[in-house]
Amino acid sequence: MKRETLLNAAILLLLLALPLWASVADEPFLITLTTRAVILAIAGIGLNFALGFGGLVSLGHAAFFGLGGYAMGILAFHAQNYTPMMEWPLLIEGTKSMPVIWLVAIVTGALAALVIGALSLRTAGVYFIMITLAFGQMFYYFAISWPAYGGEDGLSIYVRNSFPGLNTMDPIQFFAVCYAVLLIVLFGTWRAARSPFGLMLGAARQNPDRVQAVGQVPYRLYLTAFTISGAITGLAGALFADLNRFVSPSMLSWQTSGEIMVFVILGGVGRVFGPVAGAALFILLEHTLGGLSEFWHIYLGAILLGVVLFAKGGLYGLIAGREVAHD
Repeated sequence: MKRETLLNAAILLLLLALPLWASVADEPFLITLTTRAVILAIAGIGLNFALGFGGLVSLGHAAFFGLGGYAMGILAFHAQNYTPMMEWPLLIEGTKSMPVIWLVAIVTGALAALVIGALSLRTAGVYFIMITLAFGQMFYYFAISWPAYGGEDGLSIYVRNSFPGLNTMDPIQFFAVCYAVLLIVLFGTWRAARSPFGLMLGAARQNPDRVQAVGQVPYRLYLTAFTISGAITGLAGALFADLNRFVSPSMLSWQTSGEIMVFVILGGVGRVFGPVAGAALFILLEHTLGGLSEFWHIYLGAILLGVVLFAKGGLYGLIAGREVAHD
């Protein structure tokens, strides 16, 4: 077996074994910590689909993350208060059903990414980065000025949303839901990377002129990848808001976009499992270094600098070799 395959299996087993042990040892905090790593890994996978496979450096992915969170928050808010979201011309009620909320979050993230991507992809390079950042900040300030759903204070949900047959208030059962979603997203991303679309997207990232010469339109490939990326990140946002039972404008801030990018860089850009390793490492550093100093980001910055300078393939590049092999 390849070293990368062994590393993939080791990370997935570790993410599964740690909360199972914590459940037996009655350590719910560790379960929540691992669940947070799993959810942030899904967000990293979303960004990696655009950044790693399509070469699209986006600083606005917090917009999709936050929109997914607000999709959950608004639907659950109306359900817990027994008030409809809209009465005319159609009666639209809130819901506490996770599958329904996930669907809304995915569609919301995808639609936002489609619109933002359609405009942003008319530019390239630093202009693309700045336009995605600008869109993200627009959503951030809109959320702050939206008093109906908490404004700057955010929106609290009293009870975690429901999943058929499970008690999602039990940390280990909610972890199981998030872990299953992670596996599904990983499998879908792995398949997409090897599909004709994924191969053509990779070719467009390396040489768009040649792709256009064989009859493909790089703009459409990029836009499709960006839309899929937004959908995955929106799903992660809904799960993250459900974990905390709280959604706030901070989920839409550029700092959140930067953190998601850190996951991808730490794990390895273009690696399917890279964001999983990156998110797990980030949470580990946050937990361990955060206990030493409130300025733990200084140490994180030094580690990130070392990765960029000496391990450009991230954790996966360091262990499994620099060549990107999407498995």
